Amino acid sequence: MLQYLKDFIDYIRIERSLSSNTVSAYENDLTRYCEFMEDRKIVDPRSVKLKDIQKFITALGKLGLSKRTIARNISALKSFHKFLLQEDIIEKNPTEFLDAPKMPKKLPEVLDINEVEEILNQIDTDKSKGIRDRAIIETLYSTGMRVSELLALKKSEVYFEEGVIRVLGKGNKERIVPFGKCAESAIKKYIKGVRGSLADRGKSKNVLFLNMRGKPLSRMGVWKIINNYVKLTGIKKNVSPHIFRHSFATHLLEGGANLRAVQEMLGHVDISTTQIYTHLDKSYLKEQHRTFHPRWK
Repeated sequence: MLQYLKDFIDYIRIERSLSSNTVSAYENDLTRYCEFMEDRKIVDPRSVKLKDIQKFITALGKLGLSKRTIARNISALKSFHKFLLQEDIIEKNPTEFLDAPKMPKKLPEVLDINEVEEILNQIDTDKSKGIRDRAIIETLYSTGMRVSELLALKKSEVYFEEGVIRVLGKGNKERIVPFGKCAESAIKKYIKGVRGSLADRGKSKNVLFLNMRGKPLSRMGVWKIINNYVKLTGIKKNVSPHIFRHSFATHLLEGGANLRAVQEMLGHVDISTTQIYTHLDKSYLKEQHRTFHPRWK
C-alpha cells in the first residue's frame, strides 16, 4: 500500500502540480490510512472494501478530528483510489459511493469599505516604505489575488495601458485581472520612485514587490506590513492578507457585479466556490434593511 502511495504522491506533485501544502496534507492522511489497513492485514489495495474505509473514517472520528479534517481525509482517499483505478491497479473504486460529512458553511471575514480606507489612511506615502506598502495593499484589494500570487508577480506582468495584470494562479493556471485607477497610481509611484533603488540592493528576480533589502517579499513579510497598519486603526477583526481577497469579491457582488465575472477574476475553477460570497451579500443586505428600514422593529 505504501509503495502505491509513493507513486500517487509523485503523481499529484509532478503531473497535477498541487501545492506543497496540499501534497503534504494528502501524504500524512494517506500514510495513516495505509497503516490502518496494514494493521488489519489488508496490504493489497484490491482487497479494500467500502466497509473497511468506513471503519477507518469511524476511527478518525474517535480521534476527535473535526468534520473539516475528516472531509479532507475522504477527499484524499477518493483521489488515491481514483488514481489506482486509472493505473489499472484496482478494478473497482471502493470510494465511489463514499459520502463526506456535511460541512457547516463558514463565511469568510471581510472588511467593509470604510475599514479598507481606514487601513490605507494609516500609510505614510512620504516615505519609500509607505509608497511600497500602499501599492501592495491597493493591488491586493483591487485584484483579489492571493498573497502567493502577489509575491510571484513580475514587473513585466503589469500592463498599464490595458489596465490588467497577468496572474499565475494555482496549478500554474493563468488569468487576466483588471485593476483600478487607485492601484494603478500606487503601483506606478512605487515603480518610479522606490523599486529601482530596492532592486539595486539585492536579487529582485524581476519580482515586482521587494523587501527593503531588495529581495522578493515573503508571506510573513506581507502579513507584518498589513498588521502594522491595522494596529493603528480601531479594527478588531482578524486582518490577514487574504481578507482583502474576500473583501474584493464581496464588495463587487454588493455593487451588482456578475457572479461569473467575479469567479473569473478570483480564478475559481468551480462557481460554487465563488457562491459563498453571495451569502455574504445577503447578510449585507439584511444588515442594511435592519439599519435603515423604518418598519424593521
